[in-house]
Amino acid sequence: MNDIGLIGLAVMGQNLALNIARNGFSITVYNRTGAVTEEFMERAGNKAGMDAAFDLAAFVASLTRPRKIICMVKAGGPVDAVIESLSPLLEPGDLIIDGGNSLYSDTERRAAALAAKGLRFMGAGISGGEEGALWGPSIMPGGDAAAWELIRPIFTAIAGKAPDGEPCVAHMGRGGAGHYVKMTHNGIEYGDMQLIAECYDLLRAACGMDAHGLAETFAAWNTGPLSSYLIEITAAIFTRMDEETGEPLVSRILDKAGQKGTGRWTSASALELGVPAPTLAAAVDARVLSSQKDARVAASKILAGPDAATSAEGADFAADLGKALYAAKICSYAQGFALLRAADAAYGYGLNFGDIAAIWRAGCIIRAAFLDDVRAAFAAEPNLANLMLAPFFSRAMNEGQNSLRRAVAAAALRGIPVPALSASLAYYDSCRAARLPANLIQAQRDYFGAHTYERMDKDGIFHTEWTQ
Repeated sequence: MNDIGLIGLAVMGQNLALNIARNGFSITVYNRTGAVTEEFMERAGNKAGMDAAFDLAAFVASLTRPRKIICMVKAGGPVDAVIESLSPLLEPGDLIIDGGNSLYSDTERRAAALAAKGLRFMGAGISGGEEGALWGPSIMPGGDAAAWELIRPIFTAIAGKAPDGEPCVAHMGRGGAGHYVKMTHNGIEYGDMQLIAECYDLLRAACGMDAHGLAETFAAWNTGPLSSYLIEITAAIFTRMDEETGEPLVSRILDKAGQKGTGRWTSASALELGVPAPTLAAAVDARVLSSQKDARVAASKILAGPDAATSAEGADFAADLGKALYAAKICSYAQGFALLRAADAAYGYGLNFGDIAAIWRAGCIIRAAFLDDVRAAFAAEPNLANLMLAPFFSRAMNEGQNSLRRAVAAAALRGIPVPALSASLAYYDSCRAARLPANLIQAQRDYFGAHTYERMDKDGIFHTEWTQ
């Protein structure tokens, strides 16, 4: 009898299964297509403690009670299909874990339906891509606390380890908390990637920096406050040459970015909860716009740009841009954690923001050195309203905001689109504004719709007959 089962042998599922077996837990794997299972077992080399099943009944029968089963299939209908086929074979107390990128509300629906049958269900966000799944991902499980205790030993063993040795896994909270946190992680990831891409575009177009200079710049950034997985791989990308043309490979890649929906879900949830997340939304919009390649090419022949601007000084501009990127990154994370706080209040998850920062320090795509500072900020002030207000980050923003302004201004003068950098600056300035022009908007709303307004100088709700 094996400790755990795993359904779904795409690359993430395969690597997670190998990770579990490598850490001393026996596992049975199953895939709807038997040939995929056979190919995987050949790759695994009949690893000790790993068995394959070719029908669900045999799969379930191979597992110790209470059974623990990780589902690694595509989000949406495929998850429901697996649950529908699997649940009649299970017994009360058995646990199904959805390790895919499912929508948090789907997770809550599935948990309620399975609870009515006496079955346990958890949504567990798993981040780190193929390499993370194999060698140690960041894992964000949510749901019933008793179910977490069943899977805790395995998840703790297979999770990535932070520099201090702490496993990058923790119980996120009730209901769909695990998948909500993972969704927000991905929203921040969208922001991070877009900010980096915009800085690359500025260095390339404003400074004329070649691939060698770009690789050196990003490698230098990775030794300072910007040290992170995404900066590290960006530096490496610029060193890879295309075998066919001898040019940097990145320059041959079509400028159309894909997406799988988690960034869009993050933006939609932010709108629903009334949380401003402009950097994250700008990153989603930028991917959508990038996909409209033909329309952009056509428009480039019709719509004028600015008059030619002088080129920027490479080294000085790059150093200043690094500070701008750091400031914008703080804005992006501040928006993500503000969204998590609002979701916690709305859905009663019981999130611990310091724990979230801690488990993102290794294994996941947004792992970064400054997450130690994020964790410390929430440890010092658990009710922190906005990450930018923590002493460490307010100092960083005060020091970096002028660099961010210069980056956005340089882009505007040269007609280089930087939607995420611009949104970050607008977010910062809006958050620090003691007064915004919303008073005029309220007057307009009252004028055309009698929506009323409040006054600054006395209490009450007021309406004016503006046309009298």
